[in-house]
Amino acid sequence: MSWAIAIALALLAMGTAIALYKLPRAVWAGLAASLVFGLAGYAMQANPDLPSAPKAPEESRVNLEEYDVVAQRREFIADDERSRADFLVTADGMARRGQFDDAVTFLNGVTTANPQDFEAWLALGNALVEHADGALTQPAQYAYRNAASLRPDHPGPGYFMGVALIRQGRFPEARELWAQALAIAPEDAAGREGLVERLNRIDAMLAMVAQAQAMEAANAAAEGEQTAPATTATAAPEAPANGQ
Repeated sequence: MSWAIAIALALLAMGTAIALYKLPRAVWAGLAASLVFGLAGYAMQANPDLPSAPKAPEESRVNLEEYDVVAQRREFIADDERSRADFLVTADGMARRGQFDDAVTFLNGVTTANPQDFEAWLALGNALVEHADGALTQPAQYAYRNAASLRPDHPGPGYFMGVALIRQGRFPEARELWAQALAIAPEDAAGREGLVERLNRIDAMLAMVAQAQAMEAANAAAEGEQTAPATTATAAPEAPANGQ
C-alpha cells in the first residue's frame, strides 16, 4: 500500500522538521496543511494496480496539470453505462487539449438531445469544473445532480464533486461525499475499488492534520504549565523589612 508509505513519510518529515529546527507552534498547522496539499493530488489518483487506472504523476498538487479527467471518468463507467453519442468523443478530445469551453458546448448539445445520457451529464460536470479552474460551480453541480438522478446508486457524481472540493482545499466535505458515494455503490460498481483506495488516503491525510493539531494543543498546554509558576513568582511583591 504505497499511499500508506507516503503518508508515513510525510508524518516523519513533519516531525523531523519540528524537532530539528525547533519550529514554533504557529508554524505547525501551516506545515501540516502544506503536506496535506502536497498529498492531495496523490489521493485523487487511481490505484496503479487497477487495470483501468491512469499512471500517477511523480509530482502531484491540488491543481494537477497532469490530471486526466477523461481517464478518471472512464474508470467509473461500466461498458453498459457508456454514452453512444459521437460528440462525446469529440468533447473528450477537446477536454484533453484543455479546450474546456468547447467541450462544454458539445456536451450541452449531447445532454439536450438526450437528457437520459448519464455519462454525458457526468462529462459535462467535469468539463464545467475544469473550465472554472477546479471550482465546483452551480452549473457543474446541476450537471452532477442530473447524472445522480439518472443513476442514484452510482458513485461517479459524488466522487467527482469530491475531487472538485479537494482542489478547493475542502477536505472534510470531500471525504463526506466520497463516503456517501461508497455507501450507495453496489459491490460490483465500476470505480468502487479505486474509490475505497482514495477514501483511505484522504482519511490518512485528515488524521495527519488532526495529529498536528493535537501536538500544537499539547505543546501549548505544556508551555502554559511552565510559565504559570514563573509568572506567579515575579508578580509577588517583596515584603518590607522589620522596622522600616
